Amino acid sequence: MSEKEFQSSRPEYRATDLSREEGEGFETRRESRRERREERQNTPQKRAARGAIEFVVILGLSFALVFGVVRPFVMEAFWIPSESMVPTLEVGDRVLVNKFIYRFTEPERGDILVFQSVVAGEDQDLIKRVVGTPGDEIRVQNGQLFVNGEPQNEPYVNRALPDESFYGPVIVPEDSVFMMGDNRANSQDSRFFGPVPYENVEGEAFLLFWPLRNFGSLL
Repeated sequence: MSEKEFQSSRPEYRATDLSREEGEGFETRRESRRERREERQNTPQKRAARGAIEFVVILGLSFALVFGVVRPFVMEAFWIPSESMVPTLEVGDRVLVNKFIYRFTEPERGDILVFQSVVAGEDQDLIKRVVGTPGDEIRVQNGQLFVNGEPQNEPYVNRALPDESFYGPVIVPEDSVFMMGDNRANSQDSRFFGPVPYENVEGEAFLLFWPLRNFGSLL
């Protein structure tokens, strides 16, 4: 075979073809690396971690807003000082109170309220549950609450410390609520100091936020 024939039998490679093939290979490798990186970033553990971080950031901003801006008018945090609301609330728990809601509506049975003590000379806030509203007849017989003659189903009451008290009957006056603690056998409430006027109500406890293990709604 002559040198001329040998040269003509070689496959011809153009620089443009090589550049295109190398470029396509580089793009493929880059896309593969990007896909692997996205897969690593989207694992369930990564998504859960991002969700937790977002929750903490949102919660922190919410508390900053509550305590720094709107506290005096809309919301306020309260610390639970006694066992009168056990098991719903324990000593040391912290709750958020909506101080604005009763500008639009009136308290209802079952609401947990923070209110100023009605006892003369006492300058303190109390927290109890509404069991009677204006016009209701309240009676307690051997620890069982009756409202308008009907026995009440109260799953939140502390069964570990049974209440055997007797009270009433009394009629809740206008613009007032009858308050009782969930820990009936260990609660100084309206059975002792009478109904609470609306003007003493500071707001409704709606969220237990501390300790975090008990975080949840009170509504």
